[in-house]
Amino acid sequence: MNSNDRANLIKRINTLEGLTDKERSDLLGLLRENKTYGLVWEDKPEDVEERLREELPILTEVPERVIISEDNDAPNHILIEGDNLEALAILAYTHEGKIDVIYIDPPYNTGNKDFIYNDSYVDKEDSYRHSKWLSFMSRRLKIAKKLLSDRGVIFISIDDNEQAQLKLLCDEIFGADRFITNLIWQKKTGAADANGIAIITEYILVYCLDPQNAKNIFSYNKNAFDIKRYRYTDEFEKIRGPFYYDSLDRGSIQYSDGLNYGIEAPDGSMIFPNGRLSFVNDGWTWKWSKEKVERGIKNKFIEIVPTNKKKNGWAVKYKIYLNVDNEGNAIEKSVPYKNLISGILNADAANDIKTIFNSKAFSYAKPIELIKLFINLIANKKGIILDFFAGSGTTLHATMQLNAEDGGHRQCILVTNNENNICEEVTYERNRRVIQGYTNAKGEEVAGLTKNNLRYYRTGFVGRNRSMQNMRKLVNLATDMLCIKEDLYTEQNTFGGQKTYKGIFRYFDDGKKQMLVIYREEAIDELVDIIYDMDIPQPIKVYVFSPSEDPWEGSFDDVSDKVELCALPQAIYNTYRRILPKKKDAIIAPEDDALATTQKDKDLFDGMLNFTDEEEA
Repeated sequence: MNSNDRANLIKRINTLEGLTDKERSDLLGLLRENKTYGLVWEDKPEDVEERLREELPILTEVPERVIISEDNDAPNHILIEGDNLEALAILAYTHEGKIDVIYIDPPYNTGNKDFIYNDSYVDKEDSYRHSKWLSFMSRRLKIAKKLLSDRGVIFISIDDNEQAQLKLLCDEIFGADRFITNLIWQKKTGAADANGIAIITEYILVYCLDPQNAKNIFSYNKNAFDIKRYRYTDEFEKIRGPFYYDSLDRGSIQYSDGLNYGIEAPDGSMIFPNGRLSFVNDGWTWKWSKEKVERGIKNKFIEIVPTNKKKNGWAVKYKIYLNVDNEGNAIEKSVPYKNLISGILNADAANDIKTIFNSKAFSYAKPIELIKLFINLIANKKGIILDFFAGSGTTLHATMQLNAEDGGHRQCILVTNNENNICEEVTYERNRRVIQGYTNAKGEEVAGLTKNNLRYYRTGFVGRNRSMQNMRKLVNLATDMLCIKEDLYTEQNTFGGQKTYKGIFRYFDDGKKQMLVIYREEAIDELVDIIYDMDIPQPIKVYVFSPSEDPWEGSFDDVSDKVELCALPQAIYNTYRRILPKKKDAIIAPEDDALATTQKDKDLFDGMLNFTDEEEA
């Protein structure tokens, strides 16, 4: 059945008479059920899903935890405190298609009370242990896929408890053709608790949304190159670097008469491949064409030296330089990364934490160097990195450290709950110290990575019932989400000489881009007049309170070349409709809504959230 047939059948089921809501829902469920090879589990709902049926998630900033660098070009990093399913739904609005790298270290579901589901630990005796874990992961990975850019890559740490199930789940969600590799990480050198065979490895599953372009997405390892081979120097060392020799003739490449020619030796004799004195087809040829050899000799990329190992007494060798290719073009020597990771131990993570906190503040952190390796695998120094199982916050620490090392401008988003105050006292505190500096366990002062901004947000909720009150609340609270979406946080008190009012309009300008957020229709005409008189180098992003996709376009005709219009809050709701669990919203009549007091409010209300039965199905 193709997608059109399926859609038509859904419409017919929704119009069938004599069915209860449950019967209709069951029929639609059967229609949508996908039988996936090798992976079948019983879906287990989460408590958080029920809340997301009743309320809409939003973000509010915690201003006392903001860290702002004196460097105006510092990247903005984000820490979100809250359930990661709630946070992912919000990020689906602010960052859909924008994330370059996702790294997550989810619960491994070992059965040793490392995994909480609906506020209860899942142990080995739970017969639905694997189903709960797969349900939990599936919901989050489906949203994660929407967040990845066209070139996005996801890394997922796991061990033997769920590795096989996770691979099949990711094949289903991301596509088996987008699987790159299963990185094998040697996390320790031995295991005192070994049961027959010591398990010293874990895995990192890697998926890329554009595997056909992987060569341009993944970087090469510059540090794995064997510099010791380059042991010779000549008069070109400052430009070309050191070099080593290789023989110009080959017997293992495809034969061609065009590559079987004579090269004049210093004594005037002719040198043929394989030390021959004349032309013979014995399968040997020169590696380079005659023209390239002539250029190589002229520019001293080739040397002809005496030898007793060749019949003609001469050997033709070419130089392989460190800094240039054999045409003299500048290069960087590197090799592909391998899928085996060694030399980075789990014990390093404990040392990282102890160094910062002078104590064992967190038990399951990953080493900084490991996360740096994953990030560095992607050839994008300006990418956005997301970790929605943030734990101790190693991913942000690694991002900032890597930026400091290679001059990158990567941004990082962390998401974690605050169970046992982990977000406040570990995740945030660790990275605050990394940014501002700290005294390590040895009493030494460690300088801060000060060229970084960190913003702290908490998830909150707005009622889902369609009322003017909820709509106004969403619009007001959504401004923090808009700042995240546009990566623009510098609020101004005036706009074109007009004082701003938070209940009417707000203006953001960091010198590079601008954003105007309009909450009340009454302000539009005056703001348009202000914009008309302004000299604007690039269009201002304008978000307008609107129940529809048309954010008062007719009102901005005179300044259409100076603004880019966006709607609030319908654009947010459109995203939520695709992400959140479905529920038919209850309607609070305008006359019963304290904020819907004017005819304009009632008109806004009438156009708000027009979900159809078909969309809800």
